[in-house]
Amino acid sequence: METRPGPWRITFDTNPDDCNLSCIMCEDHSPYSTTRQDRIANRIPKRRMDIDLIKRILSETKGSSLREIVPSTMGEPLVYKHFEEILKLCQQHHIRLNLTTNGTFPRKGVDAWARLIIPVASDVKISWNGASKTTQESIMLGTQWEKVLNNVQRFIAIRDELFQLNNHYCQVTLQLTFLETNVHELADIVQLGIRLGVDRIKGHHLWAHFDEIKHLSMRRNSDSIARWNQAVIQAEAIASTQRLPNGKLIKLENIYLLEDNAVQDLIPGGECPFLGKEAWIATDGRFSPCCAPDKERRKLGDFGSLANKTLVEIWNSPEYQALCKNYMQHEVCKGCNMRKAPINPCKTAPKSLSLEIL
Repeated sequence: METRPGPWRITFDTNPDDCNLSCIMCEDHSPYSTTRQDRIANRIPKRRMDIDLIKRILSETKGSSLREIVPSTMGEPLVYKHFEEILKLCQQHHIRLNLTTNGTFPRKGVDAWARLIIPVASDVKISWNGASKTTQESIMLGTQWEKVLNNVQRFIAIRDELFQLNNHYCQVTLQLTFLETNVHELADIVQLGIRLGVDRIKGHHLWAHFDEIKHLSMRRNSDSIARWNQAVIQAEAIASTQRLPNGKLIKLENIYLLEDNAVQDLIPGGECPFLGKEAWIATDGRFSPCCAPDKERRKLGDFGSLANKTLVEIWNSPEYQALCKNYMQHEVCKGCNMRKAPINPCKTAPKSLSLEIL
Protein backbone atom coordinates (compact mmCIF):
# COMPACT_ATOMS: atom_id res chain seq x y z
CA MET A 1 0.00 0.00 0.00
CA GLU A 2 1.35 3.41 -0.98
CA THR A 3 2.01 5.73 1.95
CA ARG A 4 0.85 9.31 2.07
CA PRO A 5 3.51 12.02 1.62
CA GLY A 6 5.16 13.49 4.67
CA PRO A 7 8.26 13.34 6.85
CA TRP A 8 9.76 10.08 8.08
CA ARG A 9 10.64 11.81 11.36
CA ILE A 10 9.17 14.75 13.29
CA THR A 11 10.89 16.71 16.03
CA PHE A 12 8.47 18.30 18.51
CA ASP A 13 9.92 21.27 20.43
CA THR A 14 8.16 20.15 23.60
CA ASN A 15 9.90 22.26 26.26
CA PRO A 16 12.91 24.27 25.03
CA ASP A 17 12.83 26.60 28.06
CA ASP A 18 13.22 23.79 30.61
CA CYS A 19 16.71 22.49 31.38
CA ASN A 20 18.70 21.60 34.48
CA LEU A 21 22.08 22.37 32.83
CA SER A 22 23.66 25.46 31.24
CA CYS A 23 25.88 24.20 28.41
CA ILE A 24 28.04 27.03 27.13
CA MET A 25 27.07 26.51 23.46
CA CYS A 26 23.30 26.22 24.04
CA GLU A 27 21.13 28.67 22.15
CA ASP A 28 18.81 29.19 25.13
CA HIS A 29 20.55 28.01 28.31
CA SER A 30 24.13 29.17 27.89
CA PRO A 31 25.34 31.76 30.42
CA TYR A 32 25.85 33.96 27.35
CA SER A 33 22.23 33.63 26.18
CA THR A 34 19.68 36.34 26.91
CA THR A 35 16.68 34.11 26.15
CA ARG A 36 15.66 33.68 29.79
CA GLN A 37 16.18 37.33 30.74
CA ASP A 38 14.27 38.54 27.68
CA ARG A 39 11.40 36.16 28.39
CA ILE A 40 11.12 37.28 32.01
CA ALA A 41 11.45 40.99 31.14
CA ASN A 42 8.67 40.69 28.59
CA ARG A 43 6.53 38.50 30.88
CA ILE A 44 6.42 35.72 28.33
CA PRO A 45 5.56 32.27 29.73
CA LYS A 46 7.89 29.34 29.19
CA ARG A 47 7.47 27.56 25.86
CA ARG A 48 5.77 24.24 26.56
CA MET A 49 3.92 22.25 23.96
CA ASP A 50 0.32 21.20 24.50
CA ILE A 51 0.26 17.39 24.40
CA ASP A 52 -2.99 17.57 22.41
CA LEU A 53 -1.06 19.09 19.50
CA ILE A 54 1.22 16.05 19.39
CA LYS A 55 -1.76 13.69 19.63
CA ARG A 56 -3.54 15.43 16.75
CA ILE A 57 -0.50 15.47 14.48
CA LEU A 58 0.21 11.79 15.08
CA SER A 59 -3.43 10.93 14.33
CA GLU A 60 -3.30 12.96 11.13
CA THR A 61 -0.11 11.22 9.96
CA LYS A 62 -1.52 7.68 10.16
CA GLY A 63 -0.72 5.89 6.93
CA SER A 64 2.17 8.23 6.15
CA SER A 65 5.89 7.44 6.08
CA LEU A 66 6.36 8.64 9.69
CA ARG A 67 8.59 6.19 11.58
CA GLU A 68 10.08 8.24 14.42
CA ILE A 69 9.46 11.23 16.63
CA VAL A 70 11.95 13.31 18.60
CA PRO A 71 10.96 15.24 21.74
CA SER A 72 12.68 18.58 22.22
CA THR A 73 16.40 18.65 21.45
CA MET A 74 16.60 22.11 23.05
CA GLY A 75 16.09 21.96 26.78
CA GLU A 76 15.87 18.62 28.59
CA PRO A 77 12.93 16.53 27.32
CA LEU A 78 12.77 14.34 30.43
CA VAL A 79 11.65 17.43 32.36
CA TYR A 80 8.56 17.71 30.12
CA LYS A 81 5.57 16.73 32.24
CA HIS A 82 3.89 14.82 29.39
CA PHE A 83 6.95 12.78 28.46
CA GLU A 84 5.41 9.50 29.61
CA GLU A 85 2.38 10.21 27.43
CA ILE A 86 4.75 10.56 24.47
CA LEU A 87 6.07 7.07 25.19
CA LYS A 88 2.51 5.73 25.18
CA LEU A 89 1.76 7.54 21.91
CA CYS A 90 4.78 5.86 20.32
CA GLN A 91 3.40 2.47 21.30
CA GLN A 92 -0.10 3.37 20.19
CA HIS A 93 1.01 4.56 16.74
CA HIS A 94 3.75 1.94 16.28
CA ILE A 95 6.51 4.50 15.85
CA ARG A 96 9.92 4.77 17.50
CA LEU A 97 11.27 7.40 19.84
CA ASN A 98 14.58 9.08 19.03
CA LEU A 99 15.75 10.82 22.20
CA THR A 100 18.46 13.36 22.99
CA THR A 101 19.03 13.80 26.73
CA ASN A 102 21.75 15.42 28.82
CA GLY A 103 22.57 12.29 30.82
CA THR A 104 21.24 13.48 34.19
CA PHE A 105 17.94 11.54 33.89
CA PRO A 106 15.97 14.01 36.06
CA ARG A 107 12.78 13.24 37.99
CA LYS A 108 12.87 9.43 37.88
CA GLY A 109 16.55 8.50 37.73
CA VAL A 110 18.34 6.39 35.15
CA ASP A 111 16.96 2.96 36.09
CA ALA A 112 13.29 3.92 35.92
CA TRP A 113 13.71 6.01 32.76
CA ALA A 114 15.75 3.31 31.01
CA ARG A 115 13.03 0.69 31.50
CA LEU A 116 10.39 3.06 30.13
CA ILE A 117 12.38 4.46 27.20
CA ILE A 118 14.38 1.54 25.81
CA PRO A 119 11.41 -0.63 24.69
CA VAL A 120 10.13 2.14 22.38
CA ALA A 121 13.37 3.88 21.37
CA SER A 122 15.45 3.48 18.24
CA ASP A 123 18.31 5.64 19.49
CA VAL A 124 19.15 7.48 22.70
CA LYS A 125 21.68 10.24 22.21
CA ILE A 126 23.36 11.34 25.44
CA SER A 127 24.99 14.75 25.28
CA TRP A 128 28.69 14.33 26.02
CA ASN A 129 31.50 16.82 25.66
CA GLY A 130 34.65 15.48 27.28
CA ALA A 131 36.73 12.47 28.23
CA SER A 132 37.66 14.02 31.57
CA LYS A 133 35.80 15.54 34.49
CA THR A 134 37.40 18.95 33.93
CA THR A 135 36.48 19.22 30.27
CA GLN A 136 32.97 17.81 30.62
CA GLU A 137 32.01 20.02 33.54
CA SER A 138 33.53 23.17 32.02
CA ILE A 139 31.35 22.80 28.89
CA MET A 140 28.15 21.30 30.33
CA LEU A 141 27.77 23.60 33.32
CA GLY A 142 25.92 21.97 36.18
CA THR A 143 26.68 18.38 35.21
CA GLN A 144 28.48 15.98 37.55
CA TRP A 145 31.05 13.77 35.83
CA GLU A 146 30.86 10.79 38.16
CA LYS A 147 27.07 10.76 38.16
CA VAL A 148 26.53 11.00 34.40
CA LEU A 149 29.27 8.44 33.75
CA ASN A 150 27.48 6.02 36.06
CA ASN A 151 24.18 6.86 34.35
CA VAL A 152 25.55 5.87 30.94
CA GLN A 153 26.91 2.61 32.33
CA ARG A 154 23.57 1.79 33.97
CA PHE A 155 21.56 2.74 30.88
CA ILE A 156 23.65 0.48 28.64
CA ALA A 157 23.50 -2.38 31.15
CA ILE A 158 19.71 -2.17 31.23
CA ARG A 159 19.60 -1.84 27.42
CA ASP A 160 21.58 -5.09 27.11
CA GLU A 161 19.40 -6.81 29.71
CA LEU A 162 16.17 -5.83 27.92
CA PHE A 163 17.58 -6.84 24.55
CA GLN A 164 18.02 -10.37 25.84
CA LEU A 165 14.37 -10.38 26.94
CA ASN A 166 12.56 -8.81 23.97
CA ASN A 167 15.12 -8.77 21.14
CA HIS A 168 14.63 -5.02 20.57
CA TYR A 169 17.93 -3.19 20.33
CA CYS A 170 18.10 0.50 21.27
CA GLN A 171 21.18 2.22 19.90
CA VAL A 172 23.09 4.42 22.36
CA THR A 173 25.03 7.42 21.08
CA LEU A 174 27.33 9.94 22.71
CA GLN A 175 26.63 13.26 21.01
CA LEU A 176 28.98 16.22 21.27
CA THR A 177 29.66 19.65 19.90
CA PHE A 178 33.13 19.95 18.38
CA LEU A 179 34.94 22.70 20.28
CA GLU A 180 38.44 24.04 20.74
CA THR A 181 38.10 23.05 24.39
CA ASN A 182 37.33 19.37 23.74
CA VAL A 183 39.00 18.59 20.41
CA HIS A 184 42.15 17.40 22.22
CA GLU A 185 39.99 14.71 23.87
CA LEU A 186 38.16 13.53 20.76
CA ALA A 187 40.14 10.29 20.47
CA ASP A 188 39.75 9.71 24.21
CA ILE A 189 35.98 10.23 23.92
CA VAL A 190 35.90 7.52 21.24
CA GLN A 191 37.94 5.25 23.48
CA LEU A 192 35.64 5.97 26.42
CA GLY A 193 32.61 5.18 24.26
CA ILE A 194 34.12 1.84 23.26
CA ARG A 195 34.84 0.95 26.86
CA LEU A 196 31.29 1.82 27.89
CA GLY A 197 29.70 -0.11 25.03
CA VAL A 198 28.31 2.93 23.20
CA ASP A 199 27.27 2.17 19.60
CA ARG A 200 28.05 5.53 18.06
CA ILE A 201 29.90 8.81 18.58
CA LYS A 202 28.12 11.64 16.80
CA GLY A 203 28.73 15.36 16.78
CA HIS A 204 28.50 18.59 14.89
CA HIS A 205 30.53 21.73 14.52
CA LEU A 206 29.65 24.72 16.64
CA TRP A 207 26.80 27.09 15.89
CA ALA A 208 28.44 30.19 17.39
CA HIS A 209 25.34 31.93 18.74
CA PHE A 210 27.39 34.36 20.86
CA ASP A 211 30.56 36.39 20.32
CA GLU A 212 31.95 34.89 23.54
CA ILE A 213 32.22 31.41 21.98
CA LYS A 214 33.26 32.20 18.41
CA HIS A 215 36.87 31.42 19.31
CA LEU A 216 35.82 27.83 20.12
CA SER A 217 34.82 26.95 16.55
CA MET A 218 37.04 24.39 14.85
CA ARG A 219 36.11 25.96 11.51
CA ARG A 220 37.24 29.50 12.27
CA ASN A 221 40.63 29.42 10.47
CA SER A 222 43.17 27.12 8.83
CA ASP A 223 45.03 26.47 12.10
CA SER A 224 41.90 25.28 13.90
CA ILE A 225 40.97 23.12 10.92
CA ALA A 226 44.44 21.55 10.99
CA ARG A 227 43.99 20.72 14.69
CA TRP A 228 40.59 19.27 13.95
CA ASN A 229 41.93 17.10 11.15
CA GLN A 230 44.68 15.72 13.38
CA ALA A 231 42.07 14.84 16.01
CA VAL A 232 39.96 13.10 13.35
CA ILE A 233 42.89 10.93 12.25
CA GLN A 234 43.52 9.87 15.85
CA ALA A 235 39.83 9.17 16.51
CA GLU A 236 39.43 7.12 13.33
CA ALA A 237 42.52 5.07 14.15
CA ILE A 238 40.98 4.03 17.46
CA ALA A 239 37.51 3.44 16.01
CA SER A 240 38.87 1.19 13.29
CA THR A 241 41.04 -1.00 15.52
CA GLN A 242 39.43 -1.24 18.96
CA ARG A 243 36.20 -3.21 19.24
CA LEU A 244 33.16 -2.79 21.44
CA PRO A 245 32.32 -5.43 24.06
CA ASN A 246 29.90 -6.98 21.52
CA GLY A 247 32.72 -7.37 18.99
CA LYS A 248 31.50 -4.64 16.63
CA LEU A 249 33.27 -1.43 15.68
CA ILE A 250 31.95 1.82 17.05
CA LYS A 251 30.37 4.14 14.48
CA LEU A 252 31.60 7.70 13.98
CA GLU A 253 29.28 10.27 12.49
CA ASN A 254 30.25 13.72 11.20
CA ILE A 255 33.83 13.08 12.28
CA TYR A 256 35.69 13.59 9.03
CA LEU A 257 38.51 15.65 7.55
CA LEU A 258 37.84 19.23 6.51
CA GLU A 259 39.25 21.23 3.63
CA ASP A 260 40.76 24.66 4.26
CA ASN A 261 37.67 26.33 2.75
CA ALA A 262 35.47 24.77 5.45
CA VAL A 263 35.64 28.20 7.12
CA GLN A 264 33.03 29.33 4.60
CA ASP A 265 31.49 26.01 3.52
CA LEU A 266 31.60 22.85 5.61
CA ILE A 267 31.16 20.54 2.63
CA PRO A 268 31.30 22.14 -0.83
CA GLY A 269 28.48 20.57 -2.82
CA GLY A 270 27.00 19.10 0.37
CA GLU A 271 23.28 18.43 0.47
CA CYS A 272 20.64 19.10 3.13
CA PRO A 273 19.73 15.84 4.90
CA PHE A 274 16.45 17.26 6.25
CA LEU A 275 14.38 19.04 3.61
CA GLY A 276 11.73 16.79 2.15
CA LYS A 277 12.54 14.18 4.79
CA GLU A 278 12.03 15.57 8.30
CA ALA A 279 9.96 18.24 10.04
CA TRP A 280 10.29 20.37 13.17
CA ILE A 281 7.26 21.65 15.06
CA ALA A 282 7.66 24.59 17.46
CA THR A 283 5.82 24.69 20.78
CA ASP A 284 3.07 26.89 19.32
CA GLY A 285 2.64 24.65 16.25
CA ARG A 286 4.77 26.66 13.83
CA PHE A 287 6.34 24.47 11.14
CA SER A 288 10.12 24.67 10.83
CA PRO A 289 12.03 23.08 7.96
CA CYS A 290 15.21 22.07 9.80
CA CYS A 291 17.20 22.04 13.04
CA ALA A 292 19.11 25.29 12.48
CA PRO A 293 18.96 27.78 15.38
CA ASP A 294 15.50 29.27 15.55
CA LYS A 295 16.56 32.80 14.53
CA GLU A 296 18.30 31.34 11.49
CA ARG A 297 15.61 28.95 10.29
CA ARG A 298 13.00 31.70 10.48
CA LYS A 299 14.94 33.39 7.67
CA LEU A 300 13.98 30.49 5.38
CA GLY A 301 10.34 31.57 5.27
CA ASP A 302 6.98 31.27 6.98
CA PHE A 303 5.36 27.94 6.12
CA GLY A 304 2.37 28.11 8.43
CA SER A 305 1.34 26.49 11.67
CA LEU A 306 0.00 23.09 12.61
CA ALA A 307 -2.39 25.01 14.86
CA ASN A 308 -4.58 25.71 11.82
CA LYS A 309 -3.16 23.57 9.01
CA THR A 310 -2.45 19.89 8.54
CA LEU A 311 1.11 18.67 8.10
CA VAL A 312 0.27 17.38 4.61
CA GLU A 313 -0.98 20.84 3.58
CA ILE A 314 2.29 22.46 4.65
CA TRP A 315 4.41 19.62 3.26
CA ASN A 316 2.82 19.96 -0.18
CA SER A 317 2.63 23.77 -0.15
CA PRO A 318 4.33 25.73 -2.95
CA GLU A 319 6.42 27.63 -0.37
CA TYR A 320 7.90 24.50 1.22
CA GLN A 321 8.43 22.71 -2.09
CA ALA A 322 10.24 25.80 -3.42
CA LEU A 323 12.57 25.77 -0.41
CA CYS A 324 13.34 22.07 -0.96
CA LYS A 325 14.43 22.86 -4.52
CA ASN A 326 16.19 26.18 -3.99
CA TYR A 327 17.56 26.10 -0.43
CA MET A 328 21.13 26.83 -1.49
CA GLN A 329 20.04 30.33 -2.44
CA HIS A 330 19.82 31.08 1.30
CA GLU A 331 22.87 32.19 3.28
CA VAL A 332 21.69 30.09 6.23
CA CYS A 333 21.96 26.94 4.11
CA LYS A 334 25.28 27.92 2.53
CA GLY A 335 26.90 28.17 5.97
CA CYS A 336 25.03 25.28 7.57
CA ASN A 337 26.93 22.85 9.83
CA MET A 338 24.61 19.96 8.99
CA ARG A 339 24.91 19.46 5.25
CA LYS A 340 26.10 16.05 4.06
CA ALA A 341 28.25 14.98 1.14
CA PRO A 342 26.10 13.66 -1.70
CA ILE A 343 26.09 9.90 -2.23
CA ASN A 344 27.59 8.98 -5.57
CA PRO A 345 26.54 5.42 -6.49
CA CYS A 346 29.44 5.16 -8.91
CA LYS A 347 32.02 6.02 -6.28
CA THR A 348 32.89 4.62 -2.90
CA ALA A 349 32.51 7.18 -0.12
CA PRO A 350 35.75 8.17 1.60
CA LYS A 351 36.44 6.19 4.74
CA SER A 352 36.55 9.36 6.81
CA LEU A 353 33.02 10.40 5.78
CA SER A 354 29.96 8.97 7.53
CA LEU A 355 26.69 9.41 5.66
CA GLU A 356 24.24 8.31 8.34
CA ILE A 357 21.54 10.84 9.20
CA LEU A 358 19.67 9.09 11.98
